[in-house]
Amino acid sequence: MTATVTVVSPSGSSGATVELPAEIFDAKVNVPLIHQVVVAQQAGARRGTHATKNRGAVRGGGKKPYRQKGTGRARQGSIRAPQRTPKKMKAAALRGALSDRATHGRVHVVTGFTDGDEPRTRDAVAVLASVIDAAPSTAHVLVVAAADDALTWKSLRNVRGVHLLASGQLNTYDVLVSDHVVFTQAALDQFVARSGSAGAGSAAATDSPVSTEPEDAAS
Repeated sequence: MTATVTVVSPSGSSGATVELPAEIFDAKVNVPLIHQVVVAQQAGARRGTHATKNRGAVRGGGKKPYRQKGTGRARQGSIRAPQRTPKKMKAAALRGALSDRATHGRVHVVTGFTDGDEPRTRDAVAVLASVIDAAPSTAHVLVVAAADDALTWKSLRNVRGVHLLASGQLNTYDVLVSDHVVFTQAALDQFVARSGSAGAGSAAATDSPVSTEPEDAAS
């Protein structure tokens, strides 16, 4: 079902609510899939500071591990060929991780972190503390902001316990290691649109409570 959360402004609750599309924030949590994607992500993030063999330097693997057709498996030319995690698997794992956080009330939305045109770390921290009901330094908080949101980036980039990501960088691992996920309204709209949610393709804020009737799944 589509969940709703209150949108918080720098001056406090704005009185608006925003829908969290069920296709993204109420999806099935597939723990084995999430584990597989996180392990692959961690492996890809390791620095190659030591000598490693590429595919051409590895002995063996010249023979196909199984026949080309009829096995139901993806084509494979060598047991030494590197594989990549399919995009659909990564997307499903991310939806599962976000759904887990949303189920436990740990997905939040703000209009922004400061009033005015100047970055203010103290004000931004105060907004964040009111949203998660704790000091940011006592928790792991993932803040998702638009890449061009200079005020948010400058205000929170050096705050202890806060990890900043652009909406296009959101990933399963960073969601799982965070106690709270806080979106700016602009970043949430970008992420939902990019994820191809059903309906208008964006999270719509309203000034009154919205219906929580089930929505049709995205095609």
